[in-house]
Amino acid sequence: MRTVAHHVKACLDAVGIVPDLQVVLPDAMGCVLAEDVTAPQDHPFVDSALLDGYAVAAADVAQARPANPVELPVVEDVRAGVSDRMHLSRGTAVRIASGAPLPVGADAVVAVEFTDHGEARVQVRSAAAVGENVRPQASDMAEGSVVLRAGTRIGAPQIALLAAVGRGRVRVHPKPRVVIISIGDELVEPGQPRTPGEVYDANSHAIACAIQDAGGMSYRVAAVTDERAELRQTMVDQLVRADLIVTTGGLSYGVGDTVKDVLSPLGQVRFDQVAMWPGRQFGVGHLGEGEESVPIFCLPGDPVAVQVAFEAFVRPAILSMSGYGSIFRPTLRATCTREFYSLAGKREFVRVRISGDPREGYRATPLGDPGALLISELARANAFAVVPESTTQVSAGTELVCMLLDD
Repeated sequence: MRTVAHHVKACLDAVGIVPDLQVVLPDAMGCVLAEDVTAPQDHPFVDSALLDGYAVAAADVAQARPANPVELPVVEDVRAGVSDRMHLSRGTAVRIASGAPLPVGADAVVAVEFTDHGEARVQVRSAAAVGENVRPQASDMAEGSVVLRAGTRIGAPQIALLAAVGRGRVRVHPKPRVVIISIGDELVEPGQPRTPGEVYDANSHAIACAIQDAGGMSYRVAAVTDERAELRQTMVDQLVRADLIVTTGGLSYGVGDTVKDVLSPLGQVRFDQVAMWPGRQFGVGHLGEGEESVPIFCLPGDPVAVQVAFEAFVRPAILSMSGYGSIFRPTLRATCTREFYSLAGKREFVRVRISGDPREGYRATPLGDPGALLISELARANAFAVVPESTTQVSAGTELVCMLLDD
C-alpha cells in the first residue's frame, strides 16, 4: 500500500513542465513566464512631470505663499510625448503636462491647483522643494534591469509592465490541456431525467472548474460507459489534445469496472491502494509511447473522494506542469472544536470550516461525520484538516495541520 506522499511523488514524476512558446500579450494572461524580461531603456526615459502644473526652479518660488504669490512669465507649454527637452531660464516657468519631459534647468513642478492657472504669466501660491512632483529618469526601471523573473504568473499588472517596456510577445509555459473523463454506466448528465440507480455526473463538472482554477485548460468529455470498446476509443481520441488525462470512476473490482483492462494495452499505468481516506485505489502512468506519451491519473468515482484526490494529487501536478515553483495549497495549524474517530493507518482528509485569526488562533470545525462521504458538507468546507496515519482519536482541542481551499 502506498503512502500519500509516495503517490504525490509518483504523480509529479509522471508529468513535466509544458514546453514554452512565444505568444502575443493577450494570450500570455494567466500563464507562467518562461524568460527573464529586461528593460530596454530607462523608464522614465528622462526626468518628467508627475502631474499637471508648472515646471520651475525651486529657488525661484521659495518665498511663494497663498497671501504672497510669486509671479513668473510662462515661456512655453510642454505636452507629453515631445522628444526634445527645452531649457528653462531662471525666473521663468513652463506649463507642463503630466508625463512630459522636465525642461533642463527646472528641478520642481508646482501643481496647477497651487497657481492661478495663468497662461502668459502665472502666480505661484506655494513653495516647491527640489524634486517635488518630478519622476527622475530611471526611477521606475533602469536600462538592462530585470523587471519580471521567469516563473512569474502573468496577470493584468504584468501585462501592463510588458507593454510598458515594449514587449508585444513573450515566452511562457502555456496552460496545460487537461481532459476529464467520467466513467460509469450509471452516470447521467445534470439537467436530464434519471431513473433509480442512476446518478448525476458531478465529477467531470467539478474537476473541469477546479482545473481552470488551478490555471489549466479543461476539456470535459461526456460521461462514458464501462463498455470496453467505447471507453478505449474515447481514450485514444483524447490523446491528440491532452497534456494530461484525468479519469474518475471504474476502479472497483466489479465485472463492470473495466478501466484497468482498457488501459493495459494502451500504455503503462500502475494501480495502487493509497493509505488515505476518503479514497482507496488510484492509478498513475502514461498512455502511448516515448515523447508522445500522455500522463494519466485515475481517480475513484465518489465526488467527495475525487475532490480530495484532486487537491492532494492533481492540482500540484497541474501547477508543476505550468511552471510554478510553489505548487501546494497553503496550510495553517488550527484547533479542532470537537472529537471524532480517525481510521487507523490512513491519512484522513477531514472537511472543516476554519475560523479565527492569527492573533487569537484558528479553529477547525468538522462538517458532518468525517467518515461519511457527504458532498453537501464538502460544499461548506474551506479547508481539509489532515489527520496523521498514526492518530485514531482526535479530541476537542487537538491541533491539526489544515490545507486551505480558499487562497
